[in-house]
Amino acid sequence: MYSEKFQQSLKLVEEARERNIAYEPDRMTAKQKEDLLAAYHPDYKQDQFEILKIGPNKGEKVPCELAEMLQAHSRISNISVDLENPDYDVDVLVIGGGGAGSSAAIEAHEAGANVMIVTKLRIGDANTMMAEGGIQAADKPNDSPAIHFVDAFGGGHFAAKRELLSKLVCDAPEAILWLSELGVEFDKMPDGTMVTTHGGGTSRKRMHAAKDYSGAEIMRTLRDEVLNRQIPVVDFTAAIELILDDKGNAAGAVLMNMETRDLLVARAKTVIIATGGAGRMHYQGFPTSNHYGATADGLVLGYRAGAKLLYADTLQYHPTGAAYPEQIFGALVTEKVRSLGAKLVNVNGEVFMHPLETRDVSAASIIRECSTRGNGVDTGDGQGVWLDTPMIERIGGEGTIMKRIPAMWRMFEKYGIDIRYEPILVYPTLHYQNGGLDITPDCMTTGVENLFVAGEAVGGIHGRNRLMGNSLLDIIVFGRQAGKSAAAVAANTCVGKLSLDHVAAFEAEIASSGIETEAVSPKLLPNYTGKASI
Repeated sequence: MYSEKFQQSLKLVEEARERNIAYEPDRMTAKQKEDLLAAYHPDYKQDQFEILKIGPNKGEKVPCELAEMLQAHSRISNISVDLENPDYDVDVLVIGGGGAGSSAAIEAHEAGANVMIVTKLRIGDANTMMAEGGIQAADKPNDSPAIHFVDAFGGGHFAAKRELLSKLVCDAPEAILWLSELGVEFDKMPDGTMVTTHGGGTSRKRMHAAKDYSGAEIMRTLRDEVLNRQIPVVDFTAAIELILDDKGNAAGAVLMNMETRDLLVARAKTVIIATGGAGRMHYQGFPTSNHYGATADGLVLGYRAGAKLLYADTLQYHPTGAAYPEQIFGALVTEKVRSLGAKLVNVNGEVFMHPLETRDVSAASIIRECSTRGNGVDTGDGQGVWLDTPMIERIGGEGTIMKRIPAMWRMFEKYGIDIRYEPILVYPTLHYQNGGLDITPDCMTTGVENLFVAGEAVGGIHGRNRLMGNSLLDIIVFGRQAGKSAAAVAANTCVGKLSLDHVAAFEAEIASSGIETEAVSPKLLPNYTGKASI
């Protein structure tokens, strides 16, 4: 099964394990981190970015793959859409059925609004479902939102919008309470105290988890709450264009049935974009830990309507995606594995970095180890480094893996790898969209009135890098806020005449800028067939 070199490397890791458990590598200095990122992190590869020629962010750079979608033709460019007879008429239209969209819908419904969710897959088919490690909140005696802020602000390279990050950390304890009261089964001590652990870049143990399926447990609870409240969910139906009214305010969306391709019109007093991330764009050819529908749809819809993007040039490459076996290439290996004691080890059995550096630094360190230093492990299909999981049981005692990260054990056990006794191979995987639509603390976009955004489609909350556990947190904090804000605005909104004039204006801008493209957007789904996509 394994090559001779592969087996030799595995032996070196096993021989060095006891020594490596006791070894505590130094953390990098700020200058070392800057130099490392500049040399090895994908965000710093200038030839992989393109300057936008049109739209609210004209003159700014974004990944080449995203630029193509932002400057593509609308799916309804040459189609007549009947706006006079909408198929749906609601107060609040939520686009996206993940954690942020569900949280928004619950709070809008709680406020008395007539709310509807539309999602191109099913409710719960989202990156929320795939999040594993946990959710941060400073709710222990030795911690505070101020300390949480400092950790996250520094981890994001001091680029986060202060007002957004402040809201994130200050609302965190209440978000945990809200989830707990809804029914989320967080890990607890026998006395009921919630178990918390460290994450990369954290100075306190504030990671709350439900073993290593935290996102699935949160999504299960939110989905049940949506269904119990009988909030309408229109699934397998994608939003392909926003609708504005004659005042330029968001007023609904053009929808497309993913099976029949029939077009529908949803009229709304306010709209919430909660469409998630962009991993399935496969920037720079990276594999991804994201769900099938993560194709940056919300960024495209908002941008074409006139909403501004923030930090769209920065992505998060999670340092530990599965590098072997090929059947799970790119699948997430939660940071919680390192929180519990596993260390990253190269082909020679050497620990080459502190296990809890921030994600961007960790990813760049692995890329450097596999490229310039030549210390990666050849998997047959690429490179990787060892994540020495047997360390966990040596440190925490027998049974720790099955108690704390059973989903990780199951994922690898299917392929004959028992992570209690064998290390696993990892390499960075495209994980999170740091940038997105620019919002104010009430979640409204800068550029389009009555258009709100929550979750991974937002830019600025985390700056240019996100710490573990702050994404599950932001979908709750800003999802809830978006729902409350959208409901409040809808209560005092009278929708004007529906219009798609902005689509024609954008097409004119494409033509006048000299852009020649046959691409249409939003992408909706990745295409792995080589055939024409929808």
